[in-house]
Amino acid sequence: MMMRRSSRFWHWADCELHCRSHDEVFGDGNVIDVQTRVSSKGQTQLFIGIYDKSGWPVFEETHDNLPNDTMTTALEWGVGRARAIAASLIVIGAHVLANRSSSTDSRRSSAS
Repeated sequence: MMMRRSSRFWHWADCELHCRSHDEVFGDGNVIDVQTRVSSKGQTQLFIGIYDKSGWPVFEETHDNLPNDTMTTALEWGVGRARAIAASLIVIGAHVLANRSSSTDSRRSSAS
């Protein structure tokens, strides 16, 4: 499946930075894509994307600085968050919540 990325992803993307990722396909065809990296300034960053079975974005969010996380802990947290969001989504039509912005409360500032 080809994912149709929103501007949120393309604003975050940087092909020069090493990235680790986790992709998962659910029984309903929805896909989660979680990516983590360390920026050129040494900040751990995270991208969470959820896409419907056609590849349209249902939810995308970025975290630009997770100061107390490694790439491993950020990826683990991001996968858990993506699974929880995907489980709670009620999709009505082709792609409800496309480009939904994240709330301040969803931001993670440090590792648990």
